Amino acid sequence: MNRLFFQPHQAGLSKVQAAEHTLRNINPDVLFEVHNYNITTVENFQHFMDRISNGGLQEGKPVDLVLSCVDNFEARMTINTACNELGQTWMESGVSENAVSGHIQLIIPGESACFACAPPLVVAANIDEKTLKREGVCAASLPTTMGVVAGILVQNVLKFLLNFGTVSFYLGYNAMQDFFPTMSMKPNPQCDDRNCRKQQEEYKKKVAALPKQEIVQEEEKIIHEDNEWGIELVSEVSEEELKNSSGPVPDLPEGITVAYTIPRKQEDSVPDVTVEDSGESLEDLMAKMKNM
Repeated sequence: MNRLFFQPHQAGLSKVQAAEHTLRNINPDVLFEVHNYNITTVENFQHFMDRISNGGLQEGKPVDLVLSCVDNFEARMTINTACNELGQTWMESGVSENAVSGHIQLIIPGESACFACAPPLVVAANIDEKTLKREGVCAASLPTTMGVVAGILVQNVLKFLLNFGTVSFYLGYNAMQDFFPTMSMKPNPQCDDRNCRKQQEEYKKKVAALPKQEIVQEEEKIIHEDNEWGIELVSEVSEEELKNSSGPVPDLPEGITVAYTIPRKQEDSVPDVTVEDSGESLEDLMAKMKNM
């Protein structure tokens, strides 16, 4: 966050206070509600859940969407627990320790996998992530990677809230290869979170209650019943032409016909002419023609 919007004059402010100041300067018409506390503690968790379920624009109404931009797995699991219990849709996001990859994930309790359905190894093995960090060593941080992941997250939020385009359930970003893997994960029936399993059952009942759409399949017109490929052999010769042919139609195998027909000979309408024999030879006739 210090590389994205922290400014020198904000030194000493908490993350949420600095974020509010920067965002309010960008758009003063937006309403901000700032709470600076650790959501993983028991005393703050209930208040955190109360603001999710009653912190909408209309007082007493739940928020439309929860965005997770936290930097540790314990906080992610806390958000996951709260949203599973409330049935609240949320989007999780994060950047890797080496700062060259990241991801976003849409989580709809009961419909898609929650963060506990397929947890990272650190969470699944119950490893204290604090023991993985070396004393005095800060994780890598690239504002470019964070800016790309933040942009993808906000784009997904707009599509979800304004109902346009395709909303990604999971979209990753690998900066080393410019690779954007995408997938959708179904919830795990054996998820460790009991509220996730409860939400899964509720979702199944909701789907079962929906009216089933009857799919009417139109029967395909059979073009040719004699073969399985539906191929029709069409003759180029009409029945009338075959009848008018001079000879009988040849006996050919099924599916084969003659390419053309020979029309019947027309009877000569000119009457026979009889030529009388004059008895003159060919030489005489030629001599007469020369004299003409």
